[in-house]
Amino acid sequence: MRNTWVPEGIRRVVERIREDIQAAMENDPAARSAWEVVLCYPGVHALWLHRIAHFFWERRRYLLARLVSHLNRALTGVEIHPGARIGRRVFIDHGMGVVIGETAEVGDEVILYQGVVLGGTSRQKAKRHPTVCRGVVIGAGAILLGPITVGEYARIGAGSVVVRSVPAHATVVGVPAHVARLGNGARPETALEHNRINDPLEGALEELSHRFLELEERVAQLERWIRGEGVCVEEGERLPLLVEEPDSKEGGAT
Repeated sequence: MRNTWVPEGIRRVVERIREDIQAAMENDPAARSAWEVVLCYPGVHALWLHRIAHFFWERRRYLLARLVSHLNRALTGVEIHPGARIGRRVFIDHGMGVVIGETAEVGDEVILYQGVVLGGTSRQKAKRHPTVCRGVVIGAGAILLGPITVGEYARIGAGSVVVRSVPAHATVVGVPAHVARLGNGARPETALEHNRINDPLEGALEELSHRFLELEERVAQLERWIRGEGVCVEEGERLPLLVEEPDSKEGGAT
């Protein structure tokens, strides 16, 4: 039975705090107790201070909101503009260097690792920062720029620079980021190991390197053949084609 004497606002605040602690416990294997999360997790502290700053921002107390945001940055190393909208059960791991711009929107159950930037690309007073949908995992050092949308449960590889919208359930890597894998619509089994993402370009480059070495060897064989050194050709291999240059004295103008 709910306690009717507890104000609804306080009840919601306590519920959010519990969700934040639970999100940290679920997503960080290093978390051993709720008290450890409450006392020692700057990413969680940054979310709590941001909610205070956002409260003042929505009530047009802009200077006070910015002061709280500035204090948040000094204490946690996380810079979140008070105008940014952040959902529930968001987890910021470590937190140092995370920057979230004014018009950014972060959905529920998103995980941000250290050094993530949700930045803008315009000086106009309009939507200029990314929208990150539910369940997205953004790897360490990733940079998302502009009013792009990252679809639900997408994964952004560590160190990627994302300047175009990302489909739901997709995995993107690289600079600039490209789609490395399209999901099957299921929620990712694990949010960790965001650095272990297969890049199809890497396989293509390895194949090109292998073919390049083969071509180098064939050119070397052809050069030895032309010099008359002979070449050992295995069964099934094509023989180098020797083309003799025409004698300039024959058929030439007199």
